Amino acid sequence: MIRQNFLVCLLFLLLINSCKEKPSSTDSKAETEEELVARALEIHKKVLTLDTHADTPLRMIEPGFDMAERHDPNETGSKVDYPRMKEGDLDAIFFAAFVAQDIRDDDGNTRAKALCLQMLDSVIASTKRNADIVGLALNPDDAYALEKEGKRAIYMGIENGYPIGKELSNVEEYYNKGVRYITLVHSSNNDLADSATDPNGTEHGGISEFGSKVVGEMNRLGIMVDVSHGNDSVFYDAIRLSKAPIIASHSNARSITKHERNMTDEMLKLMAENGGVVQLTMLATYLRDTPPNAERDSAMAALRANMKPISEMTDEERASLRKSFQALNEKYPNPPATVEHVADHIDHIVKVAGIDHVGIGCDFDGGGGIEGVFDASEVMNITIELVRRGYTEQQIEKIWGGNLIRVFKEVQATAKQLQADQS
Repeated sequence: MIRQNFLVCLLFLLLINSCKEKPSSTDSKAETEEELVARALEIHKKVLTLDTHADTPLRMIEPGFDMAERHDPNETGSKVDYPRMKEGDLDAIFFAAFVAQDIRDDDGNTRAKALCLQMLDSVIASTKRNADIVGLALNPDDAYALEKEGKRAIYMGIENGYPIGKELSNVEEYYNKGVRYITLVHSSNNDLADSATDPNGTEHGGISEFGSKVVGEMNRLGIMVDVSHGNDSVFYDAIRLSKAPIIASHSNARSITKHERNMTDEMLKLMAENGGVVQLTMLATYLRDTPPNAERDSAMAALRANMKPISEMTDEERASLRKSFQALNEKYPNPPATVEHVADHIDHIVKVAGIDHVGIGCDFDGGGGIEGVFDASEVMNITIELVRRGYTEQQIEKIWGGNLIRVFKEVQATAKQLQADQS
């Protein structure tokens, strides 16, 4: 009996100690949603936030468009301006001069180059006019220096190698203007490479012979090689040809959303081996699967078939086109893409390639803009969702800017070495 009482007492004491070692839920206060958001916004403000892809130069060549004014995206279609960058705490951005694919002859190439230079010059002029709030950035550390000054860093890229034409010397001319990445191809094949979406299929089997020379020249100068929009063979060729890490300025994960513009797991693993980075984009089609909608597809195709190039439209024609697209979206709605979809792709790329090989490239003013991240003023919602999923400040810093800056530095270091070897 005494032994039995002893055992009962011992069990009772062990139970008390166990309760002391494990605090009850009332002892530890769970983080509220308001506290989580506040913590996320603090992280967002602290880290360098860099968006690697916006087609805003197309807006900047519109007569009367002022980047220093805040624009309503629902009224004008504009997704980026300097006030909204500040609202969203977006520290730096790559403005991509986009030239749609046209006839590949001397006249077409000349027109493409002229339009590209016009857009690059418009970016440069805008940074000079607004030097109190933004600065033209040319090197990786410029973003951090401008951030310390309380200014937004404006980098430049080219989307679609078409304006290079057949002249290799154009690559250096664009570099001297300030271009720091070139997307080799867009929605149709060009003289450099094959597109992932050309309806006629492949032409070069990846990167052409001339495109290979362009990649070499980009390596020599310190321009990042961007494989977004290229078909799978372009990716593998770029990995093989480039002496520096490559980027995908606005691409997602194909395992999450089956789209030819997205990257397979094999590609993601190779990107990690290469040391490159994949920048997640806010384009709904690449973020979530779309149910078949033949009527919508037909209506959209008919509208695009009758479109003039945007650069040739009057203000009234642009406004009319926006209304036509809005009307079609209302008549044939697609399910929205959300910030959760963005985080799903980030989670997958981190799982496959690692935290050092993912970033953000929203594609604002080029089709990007989803529920919760409709324009530059809402990019902090990405950070909030990442915090909600358990990402640390250090990881978020890598995703938002650190990874791209690392690649940028390695590209410049490779260029310096190549130039030293040639001298």
